[in-house]
Amino acid sequence: MFSFSQKKHDTNRFGLISAGMAIPLTDSASSSSFDQSRELHSLHTPPSPSMDEQPVFNHNIDLTVVNEKFEQAAAVELVNWAADTFADGLVMSTSFGIQAAVMLHLVTQVVPNIPVIWVDTGYLPAQTYLFAEELTQRLSLNLRVYQSPMSPARMEAIYGKLWEFNDVKAFNQYDQIRKVEPMQRALQDLQATAWLAGLRSTQTNYRQSLRRIDIQSNRYKVLPILRWHSKDIYEYLQAHDLPYHPFFDLGYTTVGDWHSSRPVGAEDDNDRNTRFQGLKEECGLHLPQTPEESQSLDSSSL
Repeated sequence: MFSFSQKKHDTNRFGLISAGMAIPLTDSASSSSFDQSRELHSLHTPPSPSMDEQPVFNHNIDLTVVNEKFEQAAAVELVNWAADTFADGLVMSTSFGIQAAVMLHLVTQVVPNIPVIWVDTGYLPAQTYLFAEELTQRLSLNLRVYQSPMSPARMEAIYGKLWEFNDVKAFNQYDQIRKVEPMQRALQDLQATAWLAGLRSTQTNYRQSLRRIDIQSNRYKVLPILRWHSKDIYEYLQAHDLPYHPFFDLGYTTVGDWHSSRPVGAEDDNDRNTRFQGLKEECGLHLPQTPEESQSLDSSSL
């Protein structure tokens, strides 16, 4: 069993990380049009950590070789390899979504004290917060909660309710403020060199193109359950007496913010149609972040 050395971070007892950055104030009261919000974007969108500030690789890993080696390996084998390879540079992320208990249990059985990054947008359903509390207590998670330095109220005052614009660019701006910037800051704060995530290839078109071990924004990304199907998820939860998110019983197969998630309907031919008003499949957390890696954050084109 792998054990982490303790790192010091500015957290309260709930693992909440303060933003640690100042956002410029403005005399502008608010804006309800997306055109105006785009003009303000450069002033009010929290800056992402620069690539120069991110870790430099110190691991000589041939991605082709390791992907061939682990293509058919069990998920726990890949977690063990990641723990041995990256030591205390390894972190994991969770959204406390429908299947979150699988990865949280799988990984913490190998690395009990691994830092678990949770980006709290401030717009999650109450049931998600209760689900997070349940799993945190049951699995003794080393939870690190990150939030945008811009409060929901301030964001709405400046930009309006971005999810109501029915526009991909507005959703992307929302995701950058509430999700992407806090995640990039978390990875930098924790000095992460590798990141475990619970992505599955059946979830979106983009995820079908992924490898189990790859690089995203100058860090290794390791995806132990990439090849799992819904049946595998169900069997793992049953075998370990783990719960789905409470919304699973209400017809949700994926859940995020309350304003951009809904149950699957008869008209849906894809589970991800129930997110972001069907306009996009990805929130941006798991997409490449540099121009060289990706032409656009608009995953609807992937």
